[in-house]
Amino acid sequence: MTLLIVDSMTWTITVLGWFIVFLALVFLIGVFLTVPKILNWSLKRSLRKKNKDNVKEDESDDAWTITGETNAAIAMAIHLYFNEMHDEESNVITIKEVRKRYSPWSSKVYSFNNVNFPR
Repeated sequence: MTLLIVDSMTWTITVLGWFIVFLALVFLIGVFLTVPKILNWSLKRSLRKKNKDNVKEDESDDAWTITGETNAAIAMAIHLYFNEMHDEESNVITIKEVRKRYSPWSSKVYSFNNVNFPR
């Protein structure tokens, strides 16, 4: 297959599709970077309104991040919690064969129409 067979409309649709995908990715990156800043700004504003000036003006965005030690403690607690939930299994699989009674309702012979179609 050569590229000469592909017409100009195909190239237009391809380029337009790539452009739309990259434009959506840039938009999503902008949303994901802006939303935390807006949430932190509204939280600081609500704390100032309630006269609880626990938040200083010169605090950076790093004040709201969790340290690595905290992440490790949370991960270890979750790991221990989920390991306690499961019982120790024997790792033996048993398969029992179940025989079903014959039923004419499931027979394929009765599902065909006995109508003669013209050939």
